Amino acid sequence: MVIRLAFAAAAGLRAWRWALVLAGLWTLALPVRCADNTVVLIDKALAVQSAGDPGAGTQLALPVRLPDDWALTRPRYQGSVWYRTSFDRPAGVDPHELMALYIERVCSNFEVYLNGQRLHSGGRMSEPVTRNCQYPQLISLPGALLQARGNLLDLQVQGHALQRVASHQRAGGLSALKIGPRAALAPEYGARLFWNVTAVQLVNVVLAVLGCVMIGLGLMKRREAYLGYFGWLLLAWSLLSVRLWWRDLPWDTGVMEFLFCTGFAPLVALAVQFLLSYADLRSRLIENALAVQWVLLPATLLLAGPGRLFLMASLWYALLAAEVVAASVLYLSIAWRRKRQDFWPMAVLLGAVATILGLEIAVQHAVIAPPGVPLLNLVLPLLLIGMAARLLQVFARALRAAEDGRMNLEGRVQEITAEIERNFAQLAELRVEQVTEKERKRIAADLHDDLGAKLLTIVHTSESERISSLAREALEEMRLSVRGLTGKPMRLADALADWRAETVSRLGQANIEADWRGPTDEIEHLLPARGFVQTTRILREAVSNVIKHSGASHCKVRCTISEREFGLTLQDNGKGIPMELDGRLDRGHGMSSMKHRAKQMQGQCLVESGPGYGTVIRLTLPL
Repeated sequence: MVIRLAFAAAAGLRAWRWALVLAGLWTLALPVRCADNTVVLIDKALAVQSAGDPGAGTQLALPVRLPDDWALTRPRYQGSVWYRTSFDRPAGVDPHELMALYIERVCSNFEVYLNGQRLHSGGRMSEPVTRNCQYPQLISLPGALLQARGNLLDLQVQGHALQRVASHQRAGGLSALKIGPRAALAPEYGARLFWNVTAVQLVNVVLAVLGCVMIGLGLMKRREAYLGYFGWLLLAWSLLSVRLWWRDLPWDTGVMEFLFCTGFAPLVALAVQFLLSYADLRSRLIENALAVQWVLLPATLLLAGPGRLFLMASLWYALLAAEVVAASVLYLSIAWRRKRQDFWPMAVLLGAVATILGLEIAVQHAVIAPPGVPLLNLVLPLLLIGMAARLLQVFARALRAAEDGRMNLEGRVQEITAEIERNFAQLAELRVEQVTEKERKRIAADLHDDLGAKLLTIVHTSESERISSLAREALEEMRLSVRGLTGKPMRLADALADWRAETVSRLGQANIEADWRGPTDEIEHLLPARGFVQTTRILREAVSNVIKHSGASHCKVRCTISEREFGLTLQDNGKGIPMELDGRLDRGHGMSSMKHRAKQMQGQCLVESGPGYGTVIRLTLPL
């Protein structure tokens, strides 16, 4: 329940909700009042400062009230104190029921004697003394040692002076005692053990695991340095928390107190560096000051000596808490300007951390009574878990955004790559076309200058009319090829005029009446050079067929032009195509060549004929 509340706070609970959470924890921390009158509450005893046997120095014993806080009743005393009290077996309790002694707090270690017999020992009574300060005690009282009246209970407590420890909670003292049936005291003992020890252990195990995870993420994402700082912060806190539940420490109290107090310097340095890094801020001055602090803290503790450990530690705790608060304020001021979406969740968490630190300082100086639940050791780790959840949420969102950006970038790269490849292919095609065009022009120039000149010489110098005629035809064909090679487009109107003149002339020379009709409107279309050449050759082949094979006396030529195509229709009144060639028109009369040329220009050439009905050739080409 508590962990769920902490995660909810990390997700951005409002301040009043967080106040309710703290109020609930404070309520859980209140002592459990046993309504059963079978439990005897002992709040008075005789106490004497002695290390002897039970009852030694009884004549010097003084009455004290329990709980007995050594920091108030016997300042600067360190050693052993005997407490003696007496009690009667509670009335109304079954004589066969197991009785027990419940001690809410005893610090640092103790031994219990019942009617002069040692009943229980908490561990080593000499340095290094066993630390039971966080552990409640439930000690069974054997029925064989219990009397109906006048039972004598002696407790020897080995404790430390407040001045020689770094925390008020580890100073010597003894709480009030409760005696009653073990079954009646066990629930209170179990609740206190859970909140003081078990919950702290569980929370710090979670902190250690989260710390390792965030350190790993920080190593994977070097730019997200704040993850590494926060991971080491969680790990350092979990290591420092060992002092709460590790009872048999390897060195004496002075050394362990010094080491644990010194550990808070790197802990606070990690916290400050995390906040600065999370705010995208880096300060060499602050980094150097934090590094110097690592040396100053242990040095001042050594110079002050073990008799002033609590005083010097309190000063340092106040300074370190102030550093954390200042770094939090600096982070929030930057987050308000740059990361508004992170401001309120982090403000709630950091405000709760500052509140816990303030309450802990107040408890250390006895300004307020210590709560039943260790706020600094339980609630603060829960806040750190909530903050870790928030950071992981932000990191996951950033990782998702980065993944989406990477996928978009990959898609964009693929698009650009494809575009580059298309452009390269187009450039390659353009280069090939340029080279081809250049070669065509060279060939056209060679044909015109060399072959054209020689053919023209033959036309003018040959004495044979046939040779002269063939040379003239070859010259015309050469000129047509040169025009196709040069690639210059021409106006469709000019092309129609050339075709008309040539067709009428050839048909007239063959004594065939020519009827040419074309469009009367102004024609603005352009015809590519290759289209002009191929169309000219198709028309020449068609006219040649009329002249050579049709036996016609009349030939009609019609020209039509639309927005997307133009057509030529050539119809004669000759004998048509013989029956033996029916179905095999592509094999004779140059029909195959005409259709092939039309197909190259994405057009078509259709032939319609019948014996005695003449022949119709329809050519359709796209513009």
